[in-house]
Amino acid sequence: MDVRVAADRFHRGRRLTLAVNPRARPVVLAAALIAASLAPAGILPAQTIVQTGAPSVAPLPPASVPFATGERLEYDVKFGFLHVGGGTMEVAGIDSVRGRRAWHTIFHVSGGTLFFKVNDRLESWIDVQNLVSLRHWQELSEGRRERERRFEIMPESGVVLEQGKPEAPTVAAPLDDGAFLYFVRTIPLEVGQTYEFDRYFRPDRNPVTIRVLRRERIRVPAGEFDAIVLQPIIKTKGIFSEGGRAEIWLSDDSNRIMLQMKSKLPFGSLNLYLTSYQRGAAPAVASERGAPSSPP
Repeated sequence: MDVRVAADRFHRGRRLTLAVNPRARPVVLAAALIAASLAPAGILPAQTIVQTGAPSVAPLPPASVPFATGERLEYDVKFGFLHVGGGTMEVAGIDSVRGRRAWHTIFHVSGGTLFFKVNDRLESWIDVQNLVSLRHWQELSEGRRERERRFEIMPESGVVLEQGKPEAPTVAAPLDDGAFLYFVRTIPLEVGQTYEFDRYFRPDRNPVTIRVLRRERIRVPAGEFDAIVLQPIIKTKGIFSEGGRAEIWLSDDSNRIMLQMKSKLPFGSLNLYLTSYQRGAAPAVASERGAPSSPP
């Protein structure tokens, strides 16, 4: 494997480009970040890390992750200071998707006001070996807008199939909206750095940018925590768009659970606050089951 690292110095910071090109097919290599050391507390010079490279095709052991089957996080959803609903993030199990073992995760937010209601559900199936998306379902109900989409994501062939549409290209190490929330928990995050990933499963929306803003101690209904604050940006509409100015607080420990999320939208601020956390079973004893098939 040919690995080259190039650093270009610029005013008030550095840009570090990490390229891994095993078969002349550049994509993001998440392992490069996972292998890096964790940053000490404090503010570092602003940096951007851009990654390319292809994952190995050899059989791999399950990736080391800070979550497991049975993990469940519950949230209070507020519109400004007004309680409007609830949300959950959970690892429902390990399913079989086209013969590959996959984490099945579910992110659900529901609630609203007299004038605007939200009921969004994101389901993701993430390969347990290399943390790439294999399947993604979206059920979105926001105000008068309702949409249901189902994707079969095939990194081995570089295509994605959306129900009722022709096949489209995808990246070699794809991640969907929900999968990114779990993937970001597996990487070291250094305050002052900006990470860019060409891993969103719809190539025209790349790169996904994650800015690591600061460390701070916060209080949420579930308790008081040391946190690391991120700003994720995806080239799409919604809370993670650049205009959404969303921020996510992860626990600054080995679990990296999402403590709270705040976003500013045209109609106001939508915020999630952790109310309870149930740790999952050890990954080694997580049960495998058959995943529901995507309808033809």
